[in-house]
Amino acid sequence: MKITKVNTYFVRPRWGFVEIETDAGITGWGEAVLEGHAAAVLSCVNEMKDYLVGKDPADIEGLWETLYRAGFYRGGGVLMSAISGIDQALWDIKGKVFGVPVFELLGGKCREKMKVYSWIGGDRPSDVGKAAKEKMDAGFTAIKMNATEELQIVDTYDKIDAVLERVAAIRESCGKYFGIAIDFHGRVHKPMAKILAKKLEEFDPMFIEEPVLCENMEYFGEIAAACNVPIATGERLFSKWDFKRLFKAGGVDIIQPDLSHAGGITEVKKIAAMAEAFDVALAPHCPLGPIALAACLQVDAISYNAFIQEQSIGIHYNVGKSVLDYVKNGDDFRFTDGFVDLPKLPGLGVEVNRELVLEENKHPHNWKNPVWHHADGSVAEW
Repeated sequence: MKITKVNTYFVRPRWGFVEIETDAGITGWGEAVLEGHAAAVLSCVNEMKDYLVGKDPADIEGLWETLYRAGFYRGGGVLMSAISGIDQALWDIKGKVFGVPVFELLGGKCREKMKVYSWIGGDRPSDVGKAAKEKMDAGFTAIKMNATEELQIVDTYDKIDAVLERVAAIRESCGKYFGIAIDFHGRVHKPMAKILAKKLEEFDPMFIEEPVLCENMEYFGEIAAACNVPIATGERLFSKWDFKRLFKAGGVDIIQPDLSHAGGITEVKKIAAMAEAFDVALAPHCPLGPIALAACLQVDAISYNAFIQEQSIGIHYNVGKSVLDYVKNGDDFRFTDGFVDLPKLPGLGVEVNRELVLEENKHPHNWKNPVWHHADGSVAEW
């Protein structure tokens, strides 16, 4: 079998899909995107076609190493996101060839279903108590929310109090044992992160996410020492080498590699194994589309340390189109009591609505994240 064609597509709200065709008539799908940089990533995929066309799609490890090493410059969000989408599509082909879900080719499952959480609150969180109760009533046992709006490197305590009031509202509406994940979203710097993390202790969060950005990963240990709350991070890391530095720095309890940013299934399954050796949990990052979610579930299925999965159905970013719009087997992604079953179909487990993808690609999106400013006019972290 040989690869004959590599196609790229822009699809709303902010995603990019890759389709790899073969001379055997078997097609694989991947999700290659870095949010806000879809055009750069899909252009990178097109640059990589020369390494793929005419090659055997079964040689996933060899093709991955070629894409990573042969171009001399390596790593970073754009290059690794391009490799990620290609890798997902190659695994999709291989699973279809053998007629099994990808996890069967990775050693088989160690669980029957995967716990998921749902987003609430939007970029500027509000009415989170009511929103969390709605998710609980829908069967979810955990949610995630953004913690703050803009927060300068040293800021005022009224902003801290506003965060505490929102989290308190969730505890009041959903009870003591409902899971609350609080995403600092890189908006918080070390001086305020230590304060906020310590004050959030009383609400027993499931975890706090990105209390500082990973470029400051040496401070995770300092923040961990300031509070008794699990710390999660990793969505802005792109390889096993990035995660090696994170594990050596210490202080992190949960890693969140993104299957569309961190090298796809091939790389993230290795990152997950590294984390297990450090007794660190896995919760893959996935505010993306159905192909990325299916790829995450393949790795969740085989990873003992996977404990919860992000998913973007109903997330505030999804304007115009959402996850299941691109899926013909939507029932396979039904959530029951806060869990989703493992993928059933061969390959990644997604029957893509190709007709809709082609229609969407006629009018490519140009999604960009908001640009925020502090009161003094300086740029704020979004």
